[in-house]
Amino acid sequence: MIRILGAFILFLFSIHAAKAQSAPNMGGGVDDERLHFGFTFQYISAEYKILKKESWREPFFLTDEGKSMAGPYSISSSPKPGFGLGFVSDLRMGTNANLRFTPILAFSNATLDYVYDDDQPPTIETVQKEVQATFVNLPLGIKLKSERRHNFRAYILAGGRYSMDIVSKKKTDDADKILSERFVKNRKSFFSYEAAIGFDLYFEYFKLSPEIKFSQSINSVLNTKEEPNPYTSPVDKLFLRNFQFSLYFE
Repeated sequence: MIRILGAFILFLFSIHAAKAQSAPNMGGGVDDERLHFGFTFQYISAEYKILKKESWREPFFLTDEGKSMAGPYSISSSPKPGFGLGFVSDLRMGTNANLRFTPILAFSNATLDYVYDDDQPPTIETVQKEVQATFVNLPLGIKLKSERRHNFRAYILAGGRYSMDIVSKKKTDDADKILSERFVKNRKSFFSYEAAIGFDLYFEYFKLSPEIKFSQSINSVLNTKEEPNPYTSPVDKLFLRNFQFSLYFE
């Protein structure tokens, strides 16, 4: 996927360079407007930063089965791909600064991998828990831009984001499952901080902006209101991290 994105960016730069030679001042005047709009597509890679309890390797007693389940040997989170689409609202604050509001509908799951090492008999078992989520993300950020050079400029962006998980209750309902089969769940809403770097490429009638962004939840997203199970009990805090590649059309 990274190779494909890299090749696509190189392709965009090639087209842009060819266009720039024939039209020295493109972009449709979008930067001169006080307020303008657009749309975006995103590729998302989501994972957790995990903080474990001091007693995270201790066995968990399964009250509904009358036995204990061994504690995990390790807990990790591997990146999980997702995608998002949304709109752009851009308010010009000055020559080199803009206020950006970009509401996004994001389909982005994350996973937790538990490794169990059982000595009787010697076996290693891996259990993967996928946390399903469909987010409405409401990011607000300040975009600081370099001076425009022909039909190109670079920028950085910093801001915050409010996220709401709107995944259906039916998909996360595990009340009828035994404790050893329960889910790990996110909180329904949380705040994140985010930072990005990108480029504005000016074409004849529009502006295209490839952007790479990192975001992480400010507080833990682990839902602690649910009954503890063998997969949530060893975890103290979960912070949701996103790496995003976005294309903005304005």
